[in-house]
Amino acid sequence: MTETEDTPTLCEGDDNDDSDGWDEMEVSGEQTTCLFCPSQFLTIAVALDHCRSEHQFDLLELKTKYNMDCYSFIKMINYIRLHKPDPRIITESWTALWDDDVYLKPGEMEPWLMYDFDDLGSTPSTPHYAIDGKTPISNNIGDLQRQIYELTLQIREKDTLLKNAMQDMAKMREVTKSIVESGDSKNLIPINVASIPVGYDNEYFNSYSHYGIHHEMLSDIVRTTSYRDAILNNKDTFKDKIVLDVGCGTGILSMFAAQAGAAKVYGIDQSDVLYKAMDIVRENNLQDAIHLIRGRIEDTNLPVDKVDIIISEWMGYFLLFEGMLDSFIYSRDNHLSSNGVILPSRCNISIIGISDLDKYNKHISFWNDVYGFSMKCMKNEVVKEPNVETVANEVVITTPSVLVNIDLKTCQTNTVEFSSSFKLIATKTGSVTAFAGYFDTFFDLHNSVSFSTGPHTTRTHWQQTVFYLKTPIEVKEGDTVEGVLKCRRIKKNVRGLQVVITVGQEAQEYLLD
Repeated sequence: MTETEDTPTLCEGDDNDDSDGWDEMEVSGEQTTCLFCPSQFLTIAVALDHCRSEHQFDLLELKTKYNMDCYSFIKMINYIRLHKPDPRIITESWTALWDDDVYLKPGEMEPWLMYDFDDLGSTPSTPHYAIDGKTPISNNIGDLQRQIYELTLQIREKDTLLKNAMQDMAKMREVTKSIVESGDSKNLIPINVASIPVGYDNEYFNSYSHYGIHHEMLSDIVRTTSYRDAILNNKDTFKDKIVLDVGCGTGILSMFAAQAGAAKVYGIDQSDVLYKAMDIVRENNLQDAIHLIRGRIEDTNLPVDKVDIIISEWMGYFLLFEGMLDSFIYSRDNHLSSNGVILPSRCNISIIGISDLDKYNKHISFWNDVYGFSMKCMKNEVVKEPNVETVANEVVITTPSVLVNIDLKTCQTNTVEFSSSFKLIATKTGSVTAFAGYFDTFFDLHNSVSFSTGPHTTRTHWQQTVFYLKTPIEVKEGDTVEGVLKCRRIKKNVRGLQVVITVGQEAQEYLLD
């Protein structure tokens, strides 16, 4: 067909909606706000010229000065939006102030992050999505830009996970090779936390990514005020010192140490809660004193070789559950100076007999008759699972007995495995339905502090670990209950514990797993 017969022409005065020329089409691109003032521009190219002329902020010079890539650019933009610095602070600094992966976290939609930073210096400064200085035509470009940004961050995260997985696989290949060459199959079994590839340890750290557990710990007045008093009542110990906070969580102990006058505090945690800790530190203007690091202490290089003080709240149920004592010991052996201080200083584990028939019937006798059916076969397995619960002081029926004392300056990872005899004297006549385990903690400083997690004191989030007996022990006031408690790691989970309590000829196994 010919143009004159069938092809409509685009005329300047044509009222047909479909015949508008490009120059008449409305644009709907997002406005780009200057990094340092409220001025807005249709393109980033114009915004760049404005920053150079009005604020002496030359992005090309910064790219060369700091050898920046696109990820450095993303972090710098997020840093500027978060802290709103004077441009001279950035241009006159000799270090990249945004060199922290926390600034990679996506926030609100930011047009600057859509700029093709890699092309800066090699092509004209007009952004890759602009045509002749005009904003994009598509109404959906904002959504597309957001998707590109988010996908870029996801790819970076996946690359990091893949890199870590490859490193873990390489470690496992080395371990397997050494086993095969040595013929020693015992080496296959991890003996402590440091021997677990970090990729296999994620489940433990992920449990601390939930904010509920941090609320519970911070709400524990005994726990938190004891650490606070040990630190703030001994400011002379902390003044001008370098401190390491192992398993820093929300950073509460790090902030206490900074408040006490520490020159620098390094907090380390593998859990994602560390990113919130960074926000908390900045919220309290302590970012100059506290440096937070995401990683597992056994696999992370610290900015300093040695520290003056190590603090940590590493204690688990029955003191040793979760195996964080291993990380505490690793920190001590690899990062503490020869005359350094380690806090807490000592701990011990005690056992006591209790008589609580109501709870015994609820947990154990329950299986005798379940809606008319006998389920007694369940009792052997149920008894194996210790309960973490608060024991009322009035149900305590014996004196306590200390099972083990742990000096945290000298103990080793095999401290977790011990065998201890105990002797309990009945203070009342009744039935010993369970044994309860608890621990005491000591800060041996000039102004000493200690706390207990036993039933005779204020409740803590650790409560007590209750080992129910399959068959209660009848006692009269003044009688003695003697036995042996053995504790060791669970082979398939070095953070878990196997406890065996023997009284007379009866031995019962318990698993904290």
